[in-house]
Amino acid sequence: MLPTLVLVGRPNVGKSTLFNRLTRSRDALVADLPGLTRDRHYGRGRVGERPYLVVDTGGLEPVAKEGILHEMAKQTRQAIDEADLVLFLVDGRDGLTPQDRIIATQLRKTGRPLLLLVNKAEGMKRERVTSDFHELGLGQPIPISSAHGDNVTEMIEVALNELPEQESLPDEKTDHPKLAIVGRPNVGKSTLVNAILGEERVIAFDQPGTTRDSIYIDFERAGRHYTIIDTAGVRRRGKIDEAIEKFSVVKTLQAIEDANVVILVVDARDQITEQDAHLADFVLQAGRALVLAVNKWDGLDDYKRDTAKRDIDRKLHFLDFAKHHFISALNGTGVDALLKSVNAAYAAAMAKLPTPQLTRVLEAAIERQQPPRSGAFRPKMRYAHQGGSNPPLIVIHGSALEKVPETYRRYLETCFSEAFRLQGTPLRIEFKSGKNPFEGKKKVLTESEQRAAHRARIRGRRLYG
Repeated sequence: MLPTLVLVGRPNVGKSTLFNRLTRSRDALVADLPGLTRDRHYGRGRVGERPYLVVDTGGLEPVAKEGILHEMAKQTRQAIDEADLVLFLVDGRDGLTPQDRIIATQLRKTGRPLLLLVNKAEGMKRERVTSDFHELGLGQPIPISSAHGDNVTEMIEVALNELPEQESLPDEKTDHPKLAIVGRPNVGKSTLVNAILGEERVIAFDQPGTTRDSIYIDFERAGRHYTIIDTAGVRRRGKIDEAIEKFSVVKTLQAIEDANVVILVVDARDQITEQDAHLADFVLQAGRALVLAVNKWDGLDDYKRDTAKRDIDRKLHFLDFAKHHFISALNGTGVDALLKSVNAAYAAAMAKLPTPQLTRVLEAAIERQQPPRSGAFRPKMRYAHQGGSNPPLIVIHGSALEKVPETYRRYLETCFSEAFRLQGTPLRIEFKSGKNPFEGKKKVLTESEQRAAHRARIRGRRLYG
């Protein structure tokens, strides 16, 4: 499972700025106004080879008894319950405040592991900026600057090293597909699980939030073994009110990371929502193979079906690599075809791509369209090989590849996907530029070369004065 880090602190200490830096995104709104973040915000980060989940929260106002500040504090406390490690942010320029003391006392009572981060410490001496915060008794304060990135990488490495080794989810190393069923509440996920299994294995009820946890089920169909993961519905964060549901989002995101193939279930009778798009984007970021299941297709007239297809094409256009299936989980319509696409997506995600064929596809792509010049030089690509699976990773070697634009990267992804028929899985490309062995080295002339150069300079002066 991925470790979960939760950002906590009073309003306007820089939590959202740090969230954006850790996730390398601009997903969280940032402005010099307190209380801008209200709901919990989930993202995925990575340092080196270690991925993690990070949760941004609204400010924790301990004295608020009602109103929006009270609701923000309630959301923050729920996020703390989800945390493997709490990152407690304070403002190094404001110094220690009474709210910081109260929050520190509350965090100490939770028993959660935590790190104390002194933000906005750029340009200040470490001892000076952290001196006030030792009295909180929360360990050694770590000075950082979320706006400028000072000490952030070192901090996150310390944070991950503070955590114990994460226990693997069941059957982590398997040679058969693990498929996670994800989607908003009440779109028919548990009904689809029962249709695939051919029995009433999980509770299916016409009420959002029936499934509270991720359930792993091993089964066999048509002579092939699978593990299916039924997940809790991911609803809009502002709607997560019941205490028993507070773990649902994190466990669903962890199930996506643990799966080989994700079946994203949407409701054909509803419009595609922002939450559907966010969930699809997380699957894409995780690099998981994906199949889109448009449920409750039965009973819709031709006009509503055309409207639903247009809505999907417009709002989920970035899932063009995934197969779309229009099904009825309640009646079992389309389930067999859905599993065939799962098998194909799993095969594509785990495909072995030979180096000679990859290099030939690369050469053909370059012949059709060369990478654009960057200044006086054009990036040169020499050969390609496979660097990993689930998702397939193709490593391209050459020179000046750091200048390759994102549009050309997407062009190459399309070329490789079409050449190897990798439908159902995203594909990643990594560029590696060879180091110039003469970079930074000055050639030392021999004695005879120095004499020849001297004679050439003399002849030049005689000829040209």
